[in-house]
Amino acid sequence: MATVIFDGIAYGMLLFLISVGLSITLGLMNFVNLAHGVFAMVGGYAALLAMNSWGLGFLLALGVAFVVAAVVGGVLEVLLFRHVYRGSPLDQVLLSIGVVFVATALASWLFGPSVQLFTLPTWLQGQYSFLGLALGRYRSFLVLSGLVVMVLLVLGVSRTAYGARVRAAVDNVRAAQGLGINVQRLFFLTFSLGAGLAGVGGALSLELLGMEPAFALKYMIYFLMVVAVGGAGTLLGPLMAALLIGVVDMAGKYYLPATGAFLVYIVMVLVLLLRPNGLLTPKGKS
Repeated sequence: MATVIFDGIAYGMLLFLISVGLSITLGLMNFVNLAHGVFAMVGGYAALLAMNSWGLGFLLALGVAFVVAAVVGGVLEVLLFRHVYRGSPLDQVLLSIGVVFVATALASWLFGPSVQLFTLPTWLQGQYSFLGLALGRYRSFLVLSGLVVMVLLVLGVSRTAYGARVRAAVDNVRAAQGLGINVQRLFFLTFSLGAGLAGVGGALSLELLGMEPAFALKYMIYFLMVVAVGGAGTLLGPLMAALLIGVVDMAGKYYLPATGAFLVYIVMVLVLLLRPNGLLTPKGKS
């Protein structure tokens, strides 16, 4: 049981890494971005290219995944997404889902339709013993990565001028603009950061989830569930939601393989019935 919970926590940390950028951008600009998983897919393929074609190590490949996904996210934000911020939610959904379909077709053309082969570096393979439990090194690395990113984000939001501007814009965009904050530039930087984090999550998911052209569409619902259950515009909310979803999904599939995949949806419905705005909601968003 403890091992299953730990695996669920590792899975939840992966969902958090990919989804936290979507939570902040949705809370900041109310942009319904169904294409957020595309950045995770871009990061995953970028990491594979960095390791297989350029001979880089796994950690350096994670850096490449962040940079490439952040650049792609920034380009798409300038060329496409910022033009529909003030549009209807339907316009945002149609544009972003269109990006998903284009990215899926492009990835299939470039890399083929099958799941990409990936081998973990030797230092992430196997298990180790901790308090009598056999824990996987790879899943432990996922947990550690999620904790490090969470700490850095909290420090960045609470201790820097950039973080103060983000908090101000999340609380009240008009007031932030009235104080002279360039919200458009702020959102560009935040969007790029969120895309980069999703890219790192995509690279880290190569072993657990695999990488294929349908990745963005296949796992879209999980990323949206993290934001819906956790509350858009927060950091702790998506972390709590991702851990909850990860543990429930993993435990359900392990103990109830026939119906376990539906448990996570039941939990989502129950949480949203009790907390329609998510587990945590920033000030001014309730």
